[in-house]
Amino acid sequence: MNNKKMLTSNSTIGIVLFACFCFVTVTEAEEYFKPFNVSYDHRALIIDGHRRILISAGIHYPRATPEMWPDLIAKSKEGGADVIETYVFWNGHEPARGQYNFEGRYDLVKFAKLVASKGLYFFLRIGPYACAEWNFGGFPVWLRDIPGIVFRTDNEPFKVEMEQFVSKVVNIMRDEKLFSWQGGPIILLQIENEYGNIEGSFGKAGKEYTKWAAGMALSLGAGVPWVMCKQTDAPYDIIDTCNAYYCDGFKPNSPHKPIMWTENWDGWYTQWGERLPHRPVEDLAFAVARFFQRGGSFQNYYMFFGGTNFGRTAGGPLQITSYDYDAPIDEYGLLSEPKWGHLKDLHAALKLCEPALVAADSPTYIKLGPKQEAHVYQLDVRPKLVNLSLSGFSSICSAFLANIDEKKTATVTFQGRTYTLPPWSVSILPDCRNTVYNTAKIGAQTSVKLLDFDLPLVSSLFPSQKLINQDGIFRSSSSWVTAKEPIRVWSNSSFTVQGILEHLNVTKDQSDYLWYSTRIYVSDSDILFWKENDVTPKLTIDGIRDILRVFINGQLIGNTVGHWVKVVQTVQFAPGYNDLTLLSQTVGLQNYGAFLEKDGGGIRGTIKLTGFENGDIDLSKSFWTYQVGLQGEFLEFYSEENDNAEWVELSPDALPSIFTWYKTYFDVPDGTNPIALDLQSMGKGQVWVNGNHIGRYWTQVSPKDGCEQFCDYRGAYSSDKCTTNCGKPTQTLYHVPRSWLRASNNLLVILEETGGNPFAISVKLHSARTICAQVSELHYPPLQKLVNVDVIGQEVSVDNMIPEMHLWCQDGQIISSITFAGFGTPEGSCQNFSQGQCHAPSSMSTVSKACQGKSSCSIKISSSVFGGDPCEGVVKTLAVEARCTSPSSDGFVSSV
Repeated sequence: MNNKKMLTSNSTIGIVLFACFCFVTVTEAEEYFKPFNVSYDHRALIIDGHRRILISAGIHYPRATPEMWPDLIAKSKEGGADVIETYVFWNGHEPARGQYNFEGRYDLVKFAKLVASKGLYFFLRIGPYACAEWNFGGFPVWLRDIPGIVFRTDNEPFKVEMEQFVSKVVNIMRDEKLFSWQGGPIILLQIENEYGNIEGSFGKAGKEYTKWAAGMALSLGAGVPWVMCKQTDAPYDIIDTCNAYYCDGFKPNSPHKPIMWTENWDGWYTQWGERLPHRPVEDLAFAVARFFQRGGSFQNYYMFFGGTNFGRTAGGPLQITSYDYDAPIDEYGLLSEPKWGHLKDLHAALKLCEPALVAADSPTYIKLGPKQEAHVYQLDVRPKLVNLSLSGFSSICSAFLANIDEKKTATVTFQGRTYTLPPWSVSILPDCRNTVYNTAKIGAQTSVKLLDFDLPLVSSLFPSQKLINQDGIFRSSSSWVTAKEPIRVWSNSSFTVQGILEHLNVTKDQSDYLWYSTRIYVSDSDILFWKENDVTPKLTIDGIRDILRVFINGQLIGNTVGHWVKVVQTVQFAPGYNDLTLLSQTVGLQNYGAFLEKDGGGIRGTIKLTGFENGDIDLSKSFWTYQVGLQGEFLEFYSEENDNAEWVELSPDALPSIFTWYKTYFDVPDGTNPIALDLQSMGKGQVWVNGNHIGRYWTQVSPKDGCEQFCDYRGAYSSDKCTTNCGKPTQTLYHVPRSWLRASNNLLVILEETGGNPFAISVKLHSARTICAQVSELHYPPLQKLVNVDVIGQEVSVDNMIPEMHLWCQDGQIISSITFAGFGTPEGSCQNFSQGQCHAPSSMSTVSKACQGKSSCSIKISSSVFGGDPCEGVVKTLAVEARCTSPSSDGFVSSV
């Protein structure tokens, strides 16, 4: 590649030259289907003979539908990812011993090939333990029934099953020619997962297991490197890696291994009844920049897309159905802005630095102040990384300037120039002179997610009754039918034994529910004893998880929720025989910790009745009748082919009832906007659409306190910082994938456990309708232009260094209106902008002309664009708020 024209600004030379390097690198990546080898040295992974700085995006394939995969992968690539990462989910692929499933959402081969089709690499974390807030950590429940088995230690029964599954996955990948040396995308594999956290629980056997797992993995001949995360004693041929919020201080256990970050937690998971986590993108970008500043070479976002725990795949204890994770791509597949956009700019800045980062074996450290420092990557010889003429330049240099002070802005001098660094931030200088990015200065737009409320559409299968206006939202009292779930043993599959059986040993996780039933005789003298002595009998249980419901003679008298908590429940009996029924429920099996095979569910310890005339009654040795599951589950009330239920019409004034099935039909609008069910009117249960199991729902309310009015990005992040949604149900909206829907007559079936109002359920569109941005004259130049510039035959002038605001609508929408535009000193924030004392009168007309009716637009932050300087000597800012709409429709909400 030769430069055919002179660049018109010396200040842009270094940056443009790095852009050339990135351009070549991207071109090579698109041609990677030619077989290539992957190795590593102390600095980085070496791909096809070249060291690489790699950005990886975590996407768990079963947490989306196959129809969503191409868009998720494309958006990850557009956001700057080089690699897609995923766990492998053993219990999804081998639900029964020796019976494999690689279809539908578990079609791992299809997912890998889609990654390859987008020109991205693939990082496959086989484990096969995943954790991942996934049911039982990814282990199949049948595994715990193998005699003598102990998970994740030097235990022969476990090692046999683990090796068989890992070999199965590797062999499938090899047979499909998906490894790099075969022309496929797989460049990296993982064995085990965060085992170092629990290795000590197994003593010497744990260390032996680590060695065995590593040796077994290497013996499979996959031909690409293997990693172990959070494993300080990983053997020599396995790369040990970091999982944390910050990994800039991490060092592998050998100077011959690169510094790799396999899980950068860009958010956190959520449990029922808890606040929602939020990690500010300024802090996330700071963590990533610091990692590469201090020698890192591979970083994976956990998660880049979180997705949904469909069905009963959510882990325990008490993981919610959404796995949004505050990720750059939200649960529905929409971009979360500004997180996605700010990270995209960060990745572009890092790519500009890649030639220097891979050329230098280590950075030069320079102390700039008490809490300020620089790391400089420089090579003072003509680089041979790519076939590119540097027009006589004989060095490449990139620098990172960090201010780790949590409160104060710092002004530092570096190589004779002065730089201002906001607190808790990193500035990136791809040419060691010009700052193109600072982690604390966001130029990306903010997208506000909205739920559309408009006139409902109702299925014709059930005649619609009158429209009800509630708080300005139209809902239709369309017909529902209902069926009651029996509160008793209901089938011939029940059995009676003496004593209390462990929940999972009975259910095999085929259902959340297990009924325990026994009979209690209460004499007249017991009744008299309670009355005369003012005694109240109680049921006590040493421990239960996750939910226990107590029924006497078919009537619910109490609930207990918790993780191995004690039950003390007041009871009332009638004279004579009483039916005591206990319903044990799991809400996701334990997904983390040692000895998972021993962690079951249901009831532990002693069950007894206290307060009887002749003393306590130990029920632990009584005869109990057991019934797995609910009648409606096993008769498949949720199936479109089902005709087993005795449905009756539900009256709008019917009282809420427990353990009730509801059914109706609903329509959805055309288009691509994601669909959500709003279930805030319900209690707890499960939901199906067209036979597809959406998941569990629960309107558990989060604590009222603990959410901050202002989220300060500065300082170390933890999952309790910057939380939101205090005093509200943890989750009310449930994603229904478009591919599971028809245009009309969609079957909705709900199992309600605690009582709710199905008439208030609605179907809503999820979209990013409002976009905002705020960019000042002091902002950095548009990074994407620097990355994508082609210097062959193109003149790059100083004009390209003017900051720009870039606005765009997602998924085919257009900018239909500008609701605010102010160039000068606007005040406020997104959805609350106002004019400041300085304001260019042409702001609205200029922005409207540039953007309205388009899917995207760019506006230079310059007084000349707005007809002159509205206030000389003042730094001016452009703030814009716009509305995005579909070209064909303006919104929709259906009530069911």
